[in-house]
Amino acid sequence: MNDLTIRQMQPDEIALAVDWAAGEGWNPGLADAPCFAAEDPQGFFIGELDGAPAAVISCVNYGAQFSFLGFYIVRPDLRGRGHGLNIWNAAIAHARPRVIGLDGVVAQQANYQKSGFALAYANVRYGGTVAAPSAPSDGTVALTDLPMALIEADDATVFPAPRPAFLRAWINTSGHVGRALMRDGRLAGWGVIRPCRTGRKIGPLVADDRAGAEAVVAALLASAGSGEVFLDVPAVNRDAVALAQDLGLSPVFETARMYTGTIPPLRIDRVFGVTTFELG
Repeated sequence: MNDLTIRQMQPDEIALAVDWAAGEGWNPGLADAPCFAAEDPQGFFIGELDGAPAAVISCVNYGAQFSFLGFYIVRPDLRGRGHGLNIWNAAIAHARPRVIGLDGVVAQQANYQKSGFALAYANVRYGGTVAAPSAPSDGTVALTDLPMALIEADDATVFPAPRPAFLRAWINTSGHVGRALMRDGRLAGWGVIRPCRTGRKIGPLVADDRAGAEAVVAALLASAGSGEVFLDVPAVNRDAVALAQDLGLSPVFETARMYTGTIPPLRIDRVFGVTTFELG
């Protein structure tokens, strides 16, 4: 019987997890791997059999209080042999004693509950072809023109832990375009659009209200051009769902946002687009 050898990935190996995610139909971004490695390079694991990749998982630690689990994939021909549980345990051990979050497929929700995860709400991916506006909305500026401290402070209202290294990488990576809306000298909305294996994804999309989210989306689409677009929306944010539907987008699939414990109060009403199902 072959034993699974589990080790931490090197940063340049994270691309394998991204490729496997693409094979599962998760449509990752073209430059996701280096961005994902920025916050916690030690948070990515690979299980090998006879030196060949058999399973992958990530559990990225955001500071001392919170971690997010993703990329939980076993090679299709090796499923049902216990390898998934083995690499799962290694990832959970890396995160402890932090509260852990994940976006799990709905079919596995019961299994995650057995591991101590409780459902918070559903996230729904919407997708479709969108025509770009002829010009960006008034009042929007390049996200890179804003102080990072301002963006990090606003992100703290919608994410359970500080993630400065990830945000810097996400905003400044080539091919990623960010736009922000200022009102009366304060940040009222911001978002990033990035190229993916298929089309583009908008995420995060954070705004005080739907009008602000619409302005940011218009600016992002104007910069990216027409084409297929995906937006991951918390189902509990009715304004976000309505925005996705009014853009002509339709549900593609759904995930269960789950946590192992209590997280700080978050303004989910400001989340019009999740950053990424892999890292939260």
